[in-house]
Parts: sequence; structure tokens; C-alpha cells
Amino acid sequence: MPPEIPPLEAIRHVHFIAVAGTGMGSLACMLADRGFRVTGSDVGAYPPMSDQLARLGIEVLKGFSPEHVTADPPDLVVIGNAVRRENPEASAALESGLPYLSFPDAVHHFFLRGKHSVVVTGTHGKTTTTSLIGSILAHAGRDPSVLVGGVAADFGGSFRIGEGGHFVIEGDEYDTAFFDKTPKFLHYAPRTVLLTSCEFDHADIYDSLEQIQDAFRELVAIVPADGCIVAATDADSVREVVDGAAARVQGYGFREPADWRVSDLAFDASGTSFTAWRGTRRLAQLRVPMHGRHNVENCLGAAAVCTELGLSPDEIAAGLAAFGGVKRRQEVRGSEAGVTVIDDFAHHPTAVRETIAAIRASHAGHRLIAIFEPRTNTSRRRWFEQQYVEALSGADEVLIAGVYREEDLDPGDRLRPEQVVEGLRSGGTAAHYLPDVDDIIEHVTRTHGERDVALIMSNGGFGGIWDRLLGRLRR
Repeated sequence: MPPEIPPLEAIRHVHFIAVAGTGMGSLACMLADRGFRVTGSDVGAYPPMSDQLARLGIEVLKGFSPEHVTADPPDLVVIGNAVRRENPEASAALESGLPYLSFPDAVHHFFLRGKHSVVVTGTHGKTTTTSLIGSILAHAGRDPSVLVGGVAADFGGSFRIGEGGHFVIEGDEYDTAFFDKTPKFLHYAPRTVLLTSCEFDHADIYDSLEQIQDAFRELVAIVPADGCIVAATDADSVREVVDGAAARVQGYGFREPADWRVSDLAFDASGTSFTAWRGTRRLAQLRVPMHGRHNVENCLGAAAVCTELGLSPDEIAAGLAAFGGVKRRQEVRGSEAGVTVIDDFAHHPTAVRETIAAIRASHAGHRLIAIFEPRTNTSRRRWFEQQYVEALSGADEVLIAGVYREEDLDPGDRLRPEQVVEGLRSGGTAAHYLPDVDDIIEHVTRTHGERDVALIMSNGGFGGIWDRLLGRLRR
């Protein structure tokens, strides 16, 4: 049986094993901001999380070693879900009898008690929609707490600690920890849930869409009867999940029978405008400095949640108009030699397709080069090979990098970039498989025009390609 967790007043020093991940690093920073002594360890860290940890004075020890928890024993250890049971530091923590928690349980232990928990989940759009809800609430003076899986411009980081009654948190269906294989979002005591989408993902732990749906059904089942579920009901897979929920369900989307819908959709260079409707009642004319139909859905879902939380249409409209965005979501990293370099986190085929369409809308008349790194546990596998052909075909040219850590995968399961390139070329899209970042930079530098957009899609560091490409173009 795990050791008893100390009461909050008895905890002074918290140590994080695998501190540099987005969620773990954000929680570490939240605790440091609240005055706890926080240390951590990881095999490596890169911006923006490494910058955030350094800014809060959190010592990050290199690698994993038993001495990190035995030399100066902490009052509590938080173990990330990327940590395996055989990790020497985690093993030492357990063998030493130190109290330990998973990341989700630590969030609940320190921050969720007494709060109205708003959990934003789904295959796509979690980070943006969590940031939207938090930003709208903050702009309206509700002073929420927010924990998001990215860096939100309006918070200057990935979290916000407020004194208001709401805690808005991004939740996903991935495993909690090696000692707790339940989905993370089940630990967040949701009173309001926003379900943005439901598609197959996380091929390393789920075998089918049905298993994913079952995980979301578990979340829906723990929302209290007097709570609320806001769901993107245009998708059959989402409707199947929320069917029979005890809590009240508010559907949103582009078509009936969704309770929340949009009309008068218009894109221009600086953003998107649309009219939001609740049933037959016109809610408001809304504008947001983002592009893409997927972001319109994100905004509509956020508007529905904020209405449920008591905000007026005017407060919602003002919050959306002022939204500062999220790093690595259609983020312009710079322009050199006529090439605009854009960074986006897209990795699932649906997100890739929608991101390319959004950049088309915001950069009309430009040649679009889509640069894609297969890096996630799903995108590295062959599961979506044909879907990537379809998703990437909206670009003028496609450059596919090597599969990240391909040596870890069975060749029979591994994505074949050459096959994706062949499929794109067969459909008339210029495409190249360039395994190394240096080869990609060389190709863009050698072939670019004066009105090109290089859309770089990866959920990781990708060898620092953004700044390296801009530097090469500058020279």
C-alpha cells in the first residue's frame, strides 16, 4: 500500500520525476509560485518549458538517479506518466517509502478542492479551448485558475492561479501513471465538461475508437446530475459518448440538432467573425484573432461553457476579441527572404488537415509548404498512413521528416514516409521524404519563392528547425 499523503500544511519540498513535460512542468511552476520548494529531474528540457522552470527558480537535475530523492528526501514525490516502473529514481522513491502521487492526483490534492472544476477534453482542440475559457473568464473579472497543455499568451505561461471559484483544466484520456492505468481526466472531479471531439489516437495504449469512446464515457459518467456537458455533437462518435449522460448535455457545432450553432462565418487576414446562436436565439456577433473552422468550433464551445458559468454575451464577445492565442498553434515564428515560418502542434490527420486549411485562409495567395514530423506514438505508426496523404494534400508542397525514434518500432508497424510521399505525388502534390532536419532546411532555402509560407507541424523540438531555418534564410 502506498504511504499516506501528508496534509498540505506538512508539505514543504516537492520533487517531480520527469519535470520537463508540459503538464508536470506547469504543476511544478504552480507549486513554486505558491511558495513550495520544488525540484525536479528529467533527461532534457527545451523551450518554452525550460524557460518557465528557470524563471520560477526550479532546479532541474539531469537524468534520473536514486540520489535525487535519497540525498535530500522530499516531503512528496510526483511521478509523471512518461516514467516507467524500472526508472531508477522512481524505484528509489517507492523503496524509500516516500509519499508519492501521480500528476493528476497531485493537481487534485493541491488545487481542485473547493473549486468548480471545468475539464476540457477531446482528441483535438483541448489546449486552445482551455485557454479560451480561461481567458474569457479572466477578462470578465472572474479570476479563474487555469492549467493548460501549452503556453497561453494571456497568462504568460501554461497556468494561472486565481482566487475565483473556477478551475479550468485540460484533461486527456492517456494513462495516469505506471501505478495507475486509469485515464488522467478521471481524477479532476469535473462539474462541467467540454468534449471537443472523439477520434482514434494514442495507438500505444488504445486498440480502437471504441476503447477511446469507453474512456470518455467514464468521464461523462462522473459528471454530477446537476453538472453540465458541452459536446461537439456534429460527430457521431461524440453523440454516442454523451448519449444517456446523467448531466445536462449542450451540443454545439455547425448543424442541427446542436443547441449552439454559427452563421455568417467570414475569414480575413486578421481573424474570423461569426454569429453564435443558441437554439433560435441569436447570442452575439463574435470575432476572434484566429483562423480555421476548427477554431470557430473551439470558440463556440468556449462560449457555451462560459454561458453555463454565468457570463453574459457581451462578456464572452469581449473575451474572445481580446484572446492572445497559444504558442505553437499557428504561431508565426518569423519571416526571412520572403518566407513566413509558422509553428503548429498538429499531428493527428484531422488536425493536420484543418491547420493547412486555416493557413490557406489566413495567407491567401501564398505558396504553402507543409513540413511534417511523425513524432507522436500514433503518427509514428502505420495506422493513419493513407489519412496523412489526404490531410497533407491541401498544401502546395509537402516535406516529410524521418519517423522520430523509428528504431523503437517494429518495421511492420512503423509509418512509411515514402508511401505517404508516393500517395501525394500520385494525387498531384509535390512531395519529398527528407529524413534529416538539415536536408529540409537546405531544400527550403534552395527552392523557396518570395511569397512562401513554411508551415512546420510537430509536437516536439524537431531539432530546433524554426530558428535554424530562419537563420539560414537570413544569411
